[in-house]
Amino acid sequence: MAGIMAEVDQRTNLVGENRMELLLFRLGGRQRFGINVFKVREVIQCPALTRMANADPVVRGVANLRGQTISVIDLAQAIGKRALPDEAECFVIVTEYNRAVQGFLVSGVDRIVNLNWKEINSPPRGLGRHNYMTAVTEVDGELVEIIDVEKVLAELTGVNTDLSEPEDYTALSERRIRVLVVDDSSVARNQIKRTLEQLGMECTLAANGREGLETLRAWVAEGDALREHVDILISDVEMPEMDGYTLTTEVRNDDRLADLPVLLHTSLSGVFNKNMVQKVGADLFVPKFNADELATEVNRLLEMKGLA
Repeated sequence: MAGIMAEVDQRTNLVGENRMELLLFRLGGRQRFGINVFKVREVIQCPALTRMANADPVVRGVANLRGQTISVIDLAQAIGKRALPDEAECFVIVTEYNRAVQGFLVSGVDRIVNLNWKEINSPPRGLGRHNYMTAVTEVDGELVEIIDVEKVLAELTGVNTDLSEPEDYTALSERRIRVLVVDDSSVARNQIKRTLEQLGMECTLAANGREGLETLRAWVAEGDALREHVDILISDVEMPEMDGYTLTTEVRNDDRLADLPVLLHTSLSGVFNKNMVQKVGADLFVPKFNADELATEVNRLLEMKGLA
C-alpha cells in the first residue's frame, strides 16, 4: 500500500507542476505520435483477436485481457491512414478513456518522454475539422502529433449529449448562467456546450489553459467585475501550453479571479484527480462524459456558490 501511495504522490506532483509523460508510438511509418501516460494501463504484444460480426472496420477484434474483454481499434485506420498489416507484429496500447477500457493497435512503441505542457502546442490553424491532432510537440528535433483520442472514440461509439430530463434543470437561476469551457478537444468542447445550452446557459469556448486564462484576464483588465462576464469555469485537465490544474492555480492566485467557481471535467481517471482538486483549489471534479452527470454537478456547484 505504501508503494502504491508513493506512486500516486509522484504522479500527482508531476501533473501539478504542469508536466506530463508522453508515450511515443508509430502507425506504420516514420511519423511518431503521442498519448498521455495517464491514459495508459499497459502496452502488450498484440494477442489473438476474435473478429466481431458487423463491427466497425476500424475495430480489428476483441481480446480477453485477464478476464476483461476489450475492443482493439486500429488507430491508423481510425485517423484516416492505411490499416496496419500483420497484427502479430503489432502492439496494443491498453487505455482508459471516459470510464471505458479499450486497446489501440499500433505498429511500434518508442519510449516515454517527460515534458512540460508549455512544450506542447496547439495544432496549426486551418487543418479543418477532419484532422485528428489535438496538440503537437517536438522530440529529438522531430514533430510528434498527439492524437485527439476523444474524437476517435466519439466517431466510433457516439456520445449522447441530450439530457434525459432537461426540465429538472429549468429553474437553475433567474438569469442566464455564463460558462467558460476550456478543453483542447473540439469534440469535448462542443459536447459540453450542447449539454449546457439545454440548460439555457451561454458558453464561451477556449482551446487550452493559457487561452482560458487570457480570456479571464481580458474580461477584468478594464476594471469590470468578473461576474459581469462569467459565472463558472469548466476545464479539462490535460491541455497544451497550460494544463487545467495550472489554470486553476493561476485563477486562485489572482485576486480578481479567485472566487470563480471551478469544475474540472476530464477523462483522466481516479485518485490522482481527487488529490489534485484539493491541492489546486478546484470546487468539483466530474469524469467525462455523461450529460446528466455533468448537468447535475453544474447544478450542485451553482447551489454551493449561491447562484442557483
